[in-house]
Amino acid sequence: MLKKNVSVRSRCRSQPWERGAKASQVRKGQRVDPECKPSFMARGYPWSGLAGSSALHEEAISEVKPQPKHALGSETSHVGVLNVASDWQLACLASLLEVLAGHCTTLVKRLIRPLVPTFPRLCHAGPQLNAQLEGWLSQVQSTKRPARAIIAPHAGYTYCGSCAAHAYKQVDPNITRKIFILGPSHHVPLSRCALSSVDIYRTPLYDLRIDQKIYGELWKTGMFERMSLQTDEDEHSIEMHLPYTAKAMESHKDEFTIIPVLVGALSESKEQEFGKLFSKYLADPSNLFVVSSDFCHWGQRFRYSYYDESQGEIYRSIEHLDKMGMSIIEQLDPVSFSNYLKKYHNTICGRHPIGVLLNAINELQKNGMNMSFSFLNYAQSSQCRNWQDSSVSYAAGALMVH
Repeated sequence: MLKKNVSVRSRCRSQPWERGAKASQVRKGQRVDPECKPSFMARGYPWSGLAGSSALHEEAISEVKPQPKHALGSETSHVGVLNVASDWQLACLASLLEVLAGHCTTLVKRLIRPLVPTFPRLCHAGPQLNAQLEGWLSQVQSTKRPARAIIAPHAGYTYCGSCAAHAYKQVDPNITRKIFILGPSHHVPLSRCALSSVDIYRTPLYDLRIDQKIYGELWKTGMFERMSLQTDEDEHSIEMHLPYTAKAMESHKDEFTIIPVLVGALSESKEQEFGKLFSKYLADPSNLFVVSSDFCHWGQRFRYSYYDESQGEIYRSIEHLDKMGMSIIEQLDPVSFSNYLKKYHNTICGRHPIGVLLNAINELQKNGMNMSFSFLNYAQSSQCRNWQDSSVSYAAGALMVH
């Protein structure tokens, strides 16, 4: 029997979990950072302005020219062009044409057999990716297990894979049955949150099924938009957590579902509303929340160059700034976190998903639930020592319910 109307999102691309373009892959005048995926539409980092409801000038795209579609198995991925409104900041814009060396890059809607791959071939990097994830996880201790929520980065695994392992090691596959993945929107302006239009996310490890029952419950609230297929395909903040999620849950791979949620530029009041909505799911010990966020994006291309000379080298100032924010997150205080962002304008791209999580925790604490959050690892893509340098920071942490 064929299962009708099942949408499949293929994540078999040119390995976005290995992002980080070489200089030779970038056209003259374009800039690439550890967060840029060579085979994807480039993302903008509008780091200016105040952090709050429309904080840091959340990126707005005035027009997205459609990507040309190519045949299944095509060796070439055509990348669209972004036209950006003049009052919004994009720090990174690259239109790249990359040979995929046998990897498929397609998001399709078609009939499939249950648990049978639609595509005639899978990405060749599956075994290599699996071994890489196993290596990182094997070097980390399970000190905060079972986690009810984690914060982990979404850059290329070359830069943040070892850091993310500290968060995913705290996931207990024996009790986890539903995984909410909250990622910030890097491409499209959203004032609310959005849900995926597909039913299955394909990874090089195995397929991840979206929980349509939970989606139905969320949709009925009227608080959500629907992601277009193009937005779903382009966004990396959720995507980069799919292989790690699959790996952490592989011993129970047929026993869990995922709930991907794209989080927009929420006002503080909307962070409270979504926090209250998600709090009932956070209260369930069989649920896990994955909050996708990198920390400080520092340098001229990010239009952010905060520097506290008393900390010494620039990279130490960045670390001090990040750890101030991390300490506030550990206090589980959404108001203090919002005030921190307004004061320092730190370019934490997942600030709104973090705000939603903190508000959900705050809602549960009102009802007497005892919770604690601890950061377990911190890293930077490089150490900035002068004004021409740039870096992205990463942090991994876990929430426990006592």
